This record gives sequence, structure tokens and C-alpha cells, in this order.
Amino acid sequence: MLFEVDWLQFTPGTAIAGGALIGLAAGALALGAGKIAGISGILGSTLNDLAQRTRPAGWRVTFLGGIVAASFIWALFAPVPGSHYGESSPLIAMAGLLVGFGTRMGSGCASGHGVCGLSRLSVRSAAAVGTFMAAGIVTAVLTRHF
Repeated sequence: MLFEVDWLQFTPGTAIAGGALIGLAAGALALGAGKIAGISGILGSTLNDLAQRTRPAGWRVTFLGGIVAASFIWALFAPVPGSHYGESSPLIAMAGLLVGFGTRMGSGCASGHGVCGLSRLSVRSAAAVGTFMAAGIVTAVLTRHF
């Protein structure tokens, strides 16, 4: 079978709530502060400021801190089932670095282009999301069938 859902682990309610919260946060930041909630851009700018020994913008630090804090708060109330990756930690770290490199090359992450870029009708984001989706579909087909 091409696609199977593990109905015991399927949690559409939390997925919908999470998506709504992401949209709410992105909209609040855009309407309230005129800023784009692209996580890779916010993190990259913060790290760049720290590397240049300048003080990062307070809103960026607060936004990133909120993401980290929300993860811990969520884990307190609804622990995520244990995950196991069959690969070694160095390989997973290398994969993370490659994702970060690709994010910089693509001028943002998939979620930033998808949530913030498409909502602003950005042509660049539409091209990026189309590329991400095509690459994901090809990868899924190749890994499942070959």
C-alpha cells in the first residue's frame, strides 16, 4: 500500500491547533510589527548579530525564546511518543547542517515560504514551495519504491 495511516498515532486535532497557532503568530507579527515570521531568517539574523558582537533585536530573541519555551511547555502537558532514527547522531547532525545550508541558499525555509511567503503572494515563495514539494514527492517515491 502506498500510504498508510497509523490511526493510533494520528492526531489531527493537535495538527490543526498547531497550524492555527503558527498562522496566528505569523499574522500577529506581520500586522503588529510589520515583520515576517520566517524562522530561518530570524535565527540567521540573530546569529549574525551575535557573531558581529552586536545586540540582536529584542523581538527576535523573544520570538525564538517563545518557540523554545513552547516546546518544553507542550512536552509537559502532552509528551511526544519516543522517536527512533536508525541513523547515527553524526549523520543526523550532518543532515541538519545540510538543511541549514539549503535554507540559506533558498532564502528561507519551507515553512517560511509556505506560511509567510504565499500569504504575501510572493512569486519567489511560490517557486520555492513548488520546488520543495516536487523534491519531496520525488524523494518519497524513490525511497518507497526503489
